[in-house]
Amino acid sequence: MVSPSQPHPDHATLAEKFNRDEARVDWHDKTLWFIREKRDRAAHTLPEWEDLRETASQIKHRVLDNLHDYLLQFEAQAQRNGVTVHWAATAEEHNQIVHRIIQQAGVTNIVKSKSMLTEECHLNDYLQEKGITVVDTDLGERIVQLAGEPPSHIVLPCIHWKKEEIGELFHRHLGTPAGNADPQFLTGAARAHLRERFMTSRVAITGVNFAVAETGEVVVCTNEGNADLGVQLADVHIACMGIEKIIPERKDLGIFLRLLARSATGQPVTTYSSHFRTPRAGQTMHIVLVDNGRSARLQEESFRHALKCIRCGACMNTCPVYRRSGGHSYHYAIAGPIGAILAPALDMKRHADLPFASTLCGSCTNVCPVKINIHEQLYDWRQVLARQGYVGGVKKIGLTGMAAVLARPRLYRWSGTVGRWFMKSLPALLNNKLNPWYKQREMPAVPKQSFQEWYRQNRQQHGQQR
Repeated sequence: MVSPSQPHPDHATLAEKFNRDEARVDWHDKTLWFIREKRDRAAHTLPEWEDLRETASQIKHRVLDNLHDYLLQFEAQAQRNGVTVHWAATAEEHNQIVHRIIQQAGVTNIVKSKSMLTEECHLNDYLQEKGITVVDTDLGERIVQLAGEPPSHIVLPCIHWKKEEIGELFHRHLGTPAGNADPQFLTGAARAHLRERFMTSRVAITGVNFAVAETGEVVVCTNEGNADLGVQLADVHIACMGIEKIIPERKDLGIFLRLLARSATGQPVTTYSSHFRTPRAGQTMHIVLVDNGRSARLQEESFRHALKCIRCGACMNTCPVYRRSGGHSYHYAIAGPIGAILAPALDMKRHADLPFASTLCGSCTNVCPVKINIHEQLYDWRQVLARQGYVGGVKKIGLTGMAAVLARPRLYRWSGTVGRWFMKSLPALLNNKLNPWYKQREMPAVPKQSFQEWYRQNRQQHGQQR
């Protein structure tokens, strides 16, 4: 894993690396589109689907407008429930708080269920440096952890892995028979491997899908039950959440839970939606509320709505760029379109390439269960990055040239005529590796005429017929 301070290749370079394995790219693309289709079928079973989306969006909008009050209400209720609440301004502070709690428990081995916030904060790496062994108990997360990788998808962490590769990975780390790639067998082997960790760990970390201001409870959604098992067997439960995970009332869960599973995997509901409100007898429960740049984003009118995200991954499953470039090409904990608008807010220079990793087709906005205007924010980020000087020289020259051509109709028409001639008469000038477009695509067939020429011709013919 690349640390936040280290330089890294940009999205285009990492995507090109992923694209070298054409077969992997094809099934990665098809698998994610299959999930997108499941999402559509699940959504169409609810006549009120669009009303649910609009209601959820409005609830989140109200939360953002009153986040300070809801957070204080949540803290007060959680404390009444016997929960210790911590506040972390940065990722570093979050990691320090978690480490301190673990130290107080006197343990060096812990279990953790899926938490994109801890990925954002690089908690595993931090604790490892402090001598703490963290075992991710979500099966997909455990696979990429054994492989020394970050997750490539927020719901499907190892979507880029083949079952044969997982079989080899388990053979090396878990001692399973070489060559056994049967998913049921491998799942059983992982279950046996994790059972010992569950039974012996006194500290369990979970993420948070929703935090209810009214009751002070947190809700964790999984399909494996690993969060429940970890918490119920541990003496200490640490729930880590971004401050934007707040919803006002318990009744609001009826809206968000219906949207979350259908958007993420096409299920009517997640297999386990667990409510943690009070620690059981003899257990201590901690909730760590993390800002890490969220307050600053809240003040930016163009980008504040990104905080509505409920981490369903629907925008990734539909995005033509993500599906064919892989999650690791985004070099940020959260990949895809939503990651491309979250990452620059944390480090504009480091993540300046990500808003350009998009066709701006709008499919991400179309499937978002809380109606985040993702493609519009991607476009807005491009303007900000250009003004701040984070656009490369070659791209800047190209964009300047395009602007000059597009702003002058005669030049635009002449350029189209010249371009068609070169594509037809001297195709080698374009069909070569120096043309980035040509690297992964076939050049389009040369049209006989421009659209404007076709339109004028057909308009004249239509007028004569009338």
